[in-house]
Amino acid sequence: MRPPGLGSTRIGPAIFEWGVRTYLMGIVNVTPDSFSGDGILGAAEAGGVSYLERVRAQARRMVDEGADILDVGGESTRPGHAPVGVEVERGRVVPAVRAIRTALPDTPISVDTTKPVVAAAALDAGANCVNDIWGTGPSDALPRLAAARGAAYVLMHNRAEARYGNVVRDVIADLRRGLDRALAAGVPWEAIVVDPGIGFGKTKEHNLVLLRDLAELAVLGRPILLGTSRKSTIGRVLGNVPPAGRLEGTLATTALGIAAGVDIVRVHDVLPNAGVARMCDAIVRLEEEAWV
Repeated sequence: MRPPGLGSTRIGPAIFEWGVRTYLMGIVNVTPDSFSGDGILGAAEAGGVSYLERVRAQARRMVDEGADILDVGGESTRPGHAPVGVEVERGRVVPAVRAIRTALPDTPISVDTTKPVVAAAALDAGANCVNDIWGTGPSDALPRLAAARGAAYVLMHNRAEARYGNVVRDVIADLRRGLDRALAAGVPWEAIVVDPGIGFGKTKEHNLVLLRDLAELAVLGRPILLGTSRKSTIGRVLGNVPPAGRLEGTLATTALGIAAGVDIVRVHDVLPNAGVARMCDAIVRLEEEAWV
């Protein structure tokens, strides 16, 4: 079990009390090319009414099923994806964030982007958190933006090449440097969440070792976000199954992650993951009442 002392983090309209229960982050992909096959955006729907209706419907469903925060992304991060320009990504993300904020004023919203201009526009539209998939990269533009706007900041591990001496030790060292940089940029300690970056700059073997040893990330002293949902490592372990067949594998990583002390799970399938989280919390945290 995670040692006490992580405190709490305000993310927009909600306060996350770390260690009480596991929180769920629902993934809202406003892309046409998501690796998981769940991208909402169709080429003919860009910015259209049907697109925003689908965004609102998915957001409401996820919150009804147990999502505590919604993560909106407008550019696929799958291997080999086609990069999109700032204007295209902003045109996808901003209307979606605005629609969710209007429909669900009490729900925190995170923006998943590598572009400061897109993140700034999303914060203007009602987002409350910056999810930085290059939190261990060379630029401090996103943490500086989060600090200036008073937004929460998810610092995810990533590397351009999957080269490690000891993957767990090296990921922790990289995340420490990312924490130092975020603090230097002005992000408050209590506003930072760390993510080991499963599937980013890592081989299948690296991912499995990191998942096995997730509890070691507790030394960082910040809440841990785990994002394994439908990822290719699960597909390979289960016999090269496509994303639609990776639910059971995802649920296994959710359960094992909670046992290792994970605080947030980022998922496509909220309802089954919420059930797993509730059961695991009743065992690991002895906090069944926290879900009532």
